[in-house]
Amino acid sequence: MSENGSKGAEAPALDGGLKFRLSLMMFLQYAIWGAWLPLLWDLLTQAKGFDGTQVGNIFAVGAVGAIFGPFIAGQVADRWFNTEKFLAISHLLGGVLAWQMASLDDYNTFFWYALIYGLIYSPTLALTNSLSFHHIPDRDRDFGKIRLWGTIGWIAAGIGIGQWLLHNYAGGSPDHAKDPAVYAGMADAFKLSGICGIAMGIYCLVGLPSTPPSKSEDAGNATVKALGEVSHQPLLTLFLIAVPVSCIHQFYFVHTAPFLNTFQGELGGSGLAAGLNSVFGIGGGGLMTLGQMSEIFVLAMIPVLAMRLSRKKLLMIGLLAYAARMALFSYAPMLGDMGMPLVIVGVALHGFCFGCFIFVAFMVVDEECSSDVRASAQNLFNLVIIGIGIIVGSKVASSVAGWAATRVSEGDPWYAKTTEMFQVPMAASLVCLVLMMLMYPSRGKNEEAL
Repeated sequence: MSENGSKGAEAPALDGGLKFRLSLMMFLQYAIWGAWLPLLWDLLTQAKGFDGTQVGNIFAVGAVGAIFGPFIAGQVADRWFNTEKFLAISHLLGGVLAWQMASLDDYNTFFWYALIYGLIYSPTLALTNSLSFHHIPDRDRDFGKIRLWGTIGWIAAGIGIGQWLLHNYAGGSPDHAKDPAVYAGMADAFKLSGICGIAMGIYCLVGLPSTPPSKSEDAGNATVKALGEVSHQPLLTLFLIAVPVSCIHQFYFVHTAPFLNTFQGELGGSGLAAGLNSVFGIGGGGLMTLGQMSEIFVLAMIPVLAMRLSRKKLLMIGLLAYAARMALFSYAPMLGDMGMPLVIVGVALHGFCFGCFIFVAFMVVDEECSSDVRASAQNLFNLVIIGIGIIVGSKVASSVAGWAATRVSEGDPWYAKTTEMFQVPMAASLVCLVLMMLMYPSRGKNEEAL
C-alpha cells in the first residue's frame, strides 16, 4: 500500500497509466449520478404525476442509503472483499435498477427502487475515493487531478441528456421546452445512468487495479474519539451550521433544473437563451453544469485564496454565495430576457458555494482533528452533508414548494411561485452567515495569523 500521506516533494511521480485508469473511474462514477439527479423533480411531478410530498420522500429515501450504505460497504471492503470487485457488483446491480426506474410509474414501486438504489450506489462514492487513496503516491498532490474527472463526467452527462431532450423530444426547438413529451423524455436520464453504471461495473473488473481488504479494526473507537473532538470549537459551530447549509444545498439540486427549464421555455428561442439552448440543451440539467464548470475554477483557486484569507472568511464567502444565488433566482426572472444573464451568474455561484464552504469545511475538519481520527471526522461531516442534509433538505424543499404554490393567485406571472420559493433558502443563508460571523472563531489552531 502506498504512503499517500507523504509530502509531494518526496513521493514518486504518479504513473500516467494509473492516473488515466482512476480518472476514467471517476468520470463514470459521477456521470451515473449527474445524468438523472437534476431532472428528478420535473420527471416525477410532471411526467409521472407524483405530488411534492411523494417526491420529497423519494429524494430523502436515497439519502437513507447514503447514511447506512457506507457502513455496510465499509465492513465488506475493509475486511472481506476487494474494493474493485465490490464496486463492480454494486454498479452492475445499480445499472440494472436505474434502467428499470425509467419505466416505473407507480409511486410505491419507485419509492422502494429508490431506497435499494441508494443503498447500492451511495457506498460507491466513498469507495472510489478510498481505492484512489490506496494507489496514488501522494494524496494531497495527486487526488485533485483524478477527482476533477468526476466533475467532468457530471458535466458531460448533464449536457448530453439536455441535447438528447432538445433534439429527440422538442424537435430541436427550445420553444417546446415545457412540452409534455419533454418531461416524459426525462426518463431517458435513468437509461443513460443505467448504461454508464453497467459500463462502470465492467470497467471495475477489467480496468481497475487490485485493491485487497485493509482489515482495519479500530473504526469504532476512532469514531467515538472524533465525536469528542467535534464537540469543541470551531468544529462544533461548523457542524451545526453545516446542517442548514446542506439543506440549502439540496434545495438547489431539487428545484434549480425545473426553474431553469421553465425559464428557458418562457424565453423560447430569443436572445441569450437561444445560444444557451444550442450548447446545453433543455431540461435545466445541462445548464446547471455551468455550476460544475465554475466549481473547477474555484477549487483551482482555493490554494491561493487559502494563503490570503482565514478559514472563517472563506466560509463566509461561501455562505454569501448561497444567499446571492437564491436572491438572483428569486428576482432576476422579473426582468425577462435581461434576467437570464443574472440567472446564469446565480448558477455559476455554485462553484463558490461548494468550494468556499463545503470544500473548505472539509479542510477545517482535517486541520482541527488529531491525525488518528481525521478519517472518522471526515466521515461524520460527510454524513451531515450527504445524509442529514439530503433527507431534511428534500423534505423542506418539497414543503416550501407547496407553501409557495399557495401564495400564487390566478393571473400572476410564471415566476411568482419561484420568487416566493427561493426567498426561503436566501433568508436561511443570511441567518447562517450571521451565525458564522458571531460564533465561529477568527482563526483555527492550525492557521497562521493573517
